[in-house]
Amino acid sequence: MRVSVQTDPFDLGAESNAFAAAQTTAGAVVTFTGLVRDNGGTLAAMEIEHYPGMTERAIRAIMDQAVGRWSLEDALVIHRHGRLTAQEPIMMVATAARHRADAFAAAEFLMDYLKSRAPFWKKEIGTDGAEWVAAKAEDEAALTRW
Repeated sequence: MRVSVQTDPFDLGAESNAFAAAQTTAGAVVTFTGLVRDNGGTLAAMEIEHYPGMTERAIRAIMDQAVGRWSLEDALVIHRHGRLTAQEPIMMVATAARHRADAFAAAEFLMDYLKSRAPFWKKEIGTDGAEWVAAKAEDEAALTRW
């Protein structure tokens, strides 16, 4: 189980391949990568802030829940912070389980948590100024299924 909160870009292919290669008992590996969106075509950058230590502990706690709930063999969460531009990878989740249903469900659970509860603060910087990203009702609603 690995949690990495980092400023540096990550290589999706290398991370996915290394994660899958490390699995010796899993029958399924699921990966997801989130990209910085530019919904209106005016995004210059997104700045992501967090509190080191607290963020990793919070993600590790939810990862531990996912591992127990879905009998995961392994899990990985990478989340970037700092200044990112449109279409850059912002986060990655990988899960490994004996069966695909557990791997998919745990990955979705982790993604929903990261989107709405992980302690990150995001500011969108556009051509018309900067604005903190507010919580979205649909992201909060997605948590109710868990």
